[in-house]
Amino acid sequence: MNVLKKISMVILLALCSTLIFSCSKDDATPDTVLTPSQLLSRTPWETTNAQNNNGQDVALTDANVSNFVGFAYFKEDGTFTMYNLDDTPKMHGDWSVSADGKTRTIVAKNDAGTVLFTRVVDITVLNKVEFTYRIYPNSNDQTVYFDIIHTPTTHIEP
Repeated sequence: MNVLKKISMVILLALCSTLIFSCSKDDATPDTVLTPSQLLSRTPWETTNAQNNNGQDVALTDANVSNFVGFAYFKEDGTFTMYNLDDTPKMHGDWSVSADGKTRTIVAKNDAGTVLFTRVVDITVLNKVEFTYRIYPNSNDQTVYFDIIHTPTTHIEP
């Protein structure tokens, strides 16, 4: 009988320990809510896919999307650098995201700081695991577009 009591106590102790240590804390801090700009600048991004307006994948070498493919590094100070997938320089300059997270603007500059062009794109997805924006080959025809899809990367900026 004494052995049975000891085994019962051990089982009871194990169950209580499991219950105590497996409960999550109610006061755990929730994920910090990031602004759209913070989301974009928190990680380097790599173009990993493109889709047309029919939801079909488009090769990253396709002439409609190839100019938008590469690695992008958006820095907290409002500057950016982009590289082609072979690490050759693509462009650099300034960037911003609208407060509502619906558009991203880049202002590409040459090495002397002269503005080469400004591009504003609609953001369709911006979260911790995806950044997707939409381009229109013909700005007068919004029915034909390509979504340029980026995912976080650990690729070191060249």
